[in-house]
Amino acid sequence: MIIKEYRVVLPLTVEEYQVGQLWSVAEASKAETGGGEGVEVLKNEPFEDSPLFHGKYANGQYTYKVYHLASKVPALLRKVAPKGSLSIYEEAWNAYPYCRTVLTNPDYMKDAFCVKIETIHLPDRGTTENAHNLSPAELAKREVIHVNIANDHEFLTHADIHQDTRPSTFHSQKTGRGPLTGNWISNCQPVMCCYKLVTVHFKWFGLQHLVESYAHKQYPRLFSKFHREVFCWIDKWHGLTMQDIREIEDRVQRELNEARQKGQVRGMTG
Repeated sequence: MIIKEYRVVLPLTVEEYQVGQLWSVAEASKAETGGGEGVEVLKNEPFEDSPLFHGKYANGQYTYKVYHLASKVPALLRKVAPKGSLSIYEEAWNAYPYCRTVLTNPDYMKDAFCVKIETIHLPDRGTTENAHNLSPAELAKREVIHVNIANDHEFLTHADIHQDTRPSTFHSQKTGRGPLTGNWISNCQPVMCCYKLVTVHFKWFGLQHLVESYAHKQYPRLFSKFHREVFCWIDKWHGLTMQDIREIEDRVQRELNEARQKGQVRGMTG
């Protein structure tokens, strides 16, 4: 089992990020869906009385999704896994500013595979040493990785870099923020940090190290690419309300169902 904590600093308030993150998830889902693959939303509904994060949060929004990912997993897994078994099921409890996401593959790997992502969003510069209230034993296993969204050369591939989502050159017309240059993490206002604790569990003889290492190679890439987009799309989502977001999610859910049935495979690949 590998435990890593990814810290992503953003020039946003914690309140702004709630809207920006949800809007960007919907937008990014469309970019990853087509040709029989992509995101299928099964549930998106409120939940109550489900204590999370040491009982501090109990209410929020529950989502249940299936990621049809055949072309996005390591080639070795594609060779050994039966056709149709490479779908990942995602359950997420978003009790903002805390969110827990659990990824499984019950059709094939069953309890041999699980990824848990716990995120707490705080108004700081990534300096909280133990944002997740981990025990001394857990802290001893944890590795902290800082993700700088303005760095084009860390974690990303050439295909991930697009001129319209480069924080080092982007300037927001609505907010006046950006471009993010120099020592921006120490100087920007407003500021917040996403503390993402990722635990990868894969118990399959001969493949455990490969899959756990592959996952942790992909997560900083995914977190960097996604949060670059959240910031550079700010003029598209800034000022929207949560009611606006729920309406957008309903519309996108219908669009994803249609897109998955046609077109070509899209988005990030391994």
